[in-house]
Amino acid sequence: MKRLLAAVSAIAILAASPVLAQEVDRVAMNGIIDQGLNHSEVMQTAAYLTDRIGGRMTNSPQMRQAEAWTAQQFRDMGLSNVRADPFEFGRGWSVVRSSARMTVPRALDLRAIPIAWTPSTPGVISGEVIVAPMSSAGDFGRWRGKLAGKIVLVSRPNAGSEPTTAPFRRLTDEDLSNGNTYNIPSHNAPSTGALRELEFARQMDAFLQEEGALAWVRMSQRDGGLLHGNGSGYRMDDQRLTPGMELAAEDYRRLARLALTEDAKPTLELMSEVQFHDEDVDAYNILADIPGTGRSGEYVMAGAHLDSWAASDGAVDNAAGSAVVMEAARILRALGVRPKRTIRFALWSGEEQGIHGSLAYVDRYVATRAPLGDAQLDGLPNNRTWRQRWPIQPRDGHGDLVAYFNLDNGSGKIRGINAEGNVAAAPIFQQWLEPFNAMGATTVSMRTSGSTDHVYMQTVGVPGFQFIQDPLDYGARLHHTSIDSYDHMRAEDLRQAAVIMAAFLLNAANSDEPLPRMPMPTQPTPTDPFPLQQ
Repeated sequence: MKRLLAAVSAIAILAASPVLAQEVDRVAMNGIIDQGLNHSEVMQTAAYLTDRIGGRMTNSPQMRQAEAWTAQQFRDMGLSNVRADPFEFGRGWSVVRSSARMTVPRALDLRAIPIAWTPSTPGVISGEVIVAPMSSAGDFGRWRGKLAGKIVLVSRPNAGSEPTTAPFRRLTDEDLSNGNTYNIPSHNAPSTGALRELEFARQMDAFLQEEGALAWVRMSQRDGGLLHGNGSGYRMDDQRLTPGMELAAEDYRRLARLALTEDAKPTLELMSEVQFHDEDVDAYNILADIPGTGRSGEYVMAGAHLDSWAASDGAVDNAAGSAVVMEAARILRALGVRPKRTIRFALWSGEEQGIHGSLAYVDRYVATRAPLGDAQLDGLPNNRTWRQRWPIQPRDGHGDLVAYFNLDNGSGKIRGINAEGNVAAAPIFQQWLEPFNAMGATTVSMRTSGSTDHVYMQTVGVPGFQFIQDPLDYGARLHHTSIDSYDHMRAEDLRQAAVIMAAFLLNAANSDEPLPRMPMPTQPTPTDPFPLQQ
């Protein structure tokens, strides 16, 4: 009875809403379903990005190859205005080869990866390890004068963890229901103190140089032999000098335990050969259009980030989303659609280092924000200060971007969409999802989601949305890890996701009225009168 009442309520809401007068073109949906499920090329695209090109660190040779290949694919599909849109980023970085080996008290090869944007070792280096945990500049005094000629283990060893839940899972009805929560915002009084501090990684690098350390080693954040290699230092004014390596958690803990013994102090051999790529400090977003037939410059947009980390092939993060965006473009071109509004496809760069690519697009074409008026703060990367700067200053193209849809949570099927608190858009999405309920896409959640490329659209009042996806083993063992390869991508799920992405784009492009917008954000009133700690 409860389900029946909910269904009747939903129908009543849809019938009463004036913005839903236009019905979904179900004949068009049939065409999208046929093309996306029976003639899919999504896995061929995913395989090229992963098996053929591999990990796509921003501004690395692999990313340059991916930029060129995806742009050519869009051209071959027949899309218009295909271009590489530049923004300033910094140095590229890639791994040539590396190794780690314990030589005392016994010989043992260890699982290791260089940390991104740290330099090569001068050949094979050998040194005694010292466990010197450091997580803030306040820790440096304890180790001053003790690190010369040592390989420094900077993570605090923990006891490890054994999994108590299955790493692979799909969302249940209860999960989807519990996730439909309106996030009430809270606002601290503004503070710029934290923005002025150097990142700890830069401080630690300088300290290790002063102390004469040979290299530093950190422990992987996950057990099971998984490695990550994430790092910072890509800016031209932030170049690291001390080689850094990450060890598998089990190998790291073994070294730390041995370092506590009196008669078996471990010695480590490290070799890291990496390359920096400074020839072009611009990164590039790849953009392509299906031109609209009217609506005077209005467009809808789909995007996913093309870049990845280098520990593996960047499959579920985020060749999956990139392949879905490209497949949605292929589906719509294969059907010969002539949308009212232009449909734009974006493959972003620099997402892994702070969502740089989509922010650069917003800043250049949609809206910018006033400077803070402080030379030091205004010289920081755009993403560091963006949310602290008021007022928002819309550009001429602000009203043209009608909707943006993002995919960046692995290769799980789409189960719905986050309405980002937009109560006017929610019933529209419910109607658009209805043809795909039988494929598992049923949920419109009022929650806001973050940490990916729709967020800066939202901060300037553009309707930007992230789809809800089955997690599978994305967070458990794949996100940013050394096993993020093609093997863990789900073909049926990605085919379903591409169908829904194409359908949402066509619906948004052809609707009589654009998606309802939230009010243009203005500087919020603090809910907590005390500023964050300086």
